[in-house]
Amino acid sequence: MLNRKNKLLLLKVLSLFSVVRGYNILVIALAQYLASIYILAPELPVRKVVLDLNLFVIVLASAMVIAGGYIINNFYDAEKDLINKPRKSMLDRLVSQRFKLTTYFVLNFMAVIAASYVSFRAVFFFSSYIFGIWIYSHKLKKIPFLGNFISATLAITPFFVIFVYYKNLQPVIFVHAVFLFLLILAREMIKDLENISGDLAQNYKTIPIIYGARTSKLLITFLILLTLVPALLLIFKFDVGYMNFYFVLCVILMVLFIFLLFKAQVRKDYVWLHNILKLIIVMGVFSILLIDVDLVLNRIL
Repeated sequence: MLNRKNKLLLLKVLSLFSVVRGYNILVIALAQYLASIYILAPELPVRKVVLDLNLFVIVLASAMVIAGGYIINNFYDAEKDLINKPRKSMLDRLVSQRFKLTTYFVLNFMAVIAASYVSFRAVFFFSSYIFGIWIYSHKLKKIPFLGNFISATLAITPFFVIFVYYKNLQPVIFVHAVFLFLLILAREMIKDLENISGDLAQNYKTIPIIYGARTSKLLITFLILLTLVPALLLIFKFDVGYMNFYFVLCVILMVLFIFLLFKAQVRKDYVWLHNILKLIIVMGVFSILLIDVDLVLNRIL
């Protein structure tokens, strides 16, 4: 049995894990490795990619910067989250703001130090990434649409650094990136509808607050329709193996999403829509394995 002190320590660990959204970071790290193996460097042996120390350092530095990003975002959104996410916010507050900021600076410092192992360009890249996350959290996120656009751009940056590392310029990679970017951008805009109460209280100038929920829904619908274009290209034009079944499912889910979007009225409805897009993104990570099923079977057997 845990005593009171150990229980409090465990709760604080869970609180910090909640603040940095450890589950998201694990999924992103997995996605970086799977994208490297199956999309960006399919000609290289799996063992060579997995044991590449430079790639490991890049993924590790990305994880630390993303964790720091979640911390600084949580720091600036503390009051808003009390309204939008009261239960999560109460858990997050078990760790003091001072400790969060200290962890933020330590994580970013360690990320830059790790990047120095790869190259000076990696140091410059991750330093710029850290600054971009901070300026977004501090200023840009309150600007209608620009804040959403920057947030989506920062979300795909960990994949951009892998793309640069392997210098793979094939069109199929660009189409994958556009699909992911548009999906994340639509998710960011759904979050504005989901969090409208807290945004109003904190004087955020989001699209649904300034132009109304209907305008926001029309913009999200437009983004989802745009997302169908790369999805259909990946189904019919490019060879993505059995992953084409994933994109077929995506098309069905996105059509359902548009139907549910215009019926949505309350926060609970928008949470469901947010979860649909999150499901599509997470399924996409594991569906990368379907690009080359034989490779997966060979590794298992």
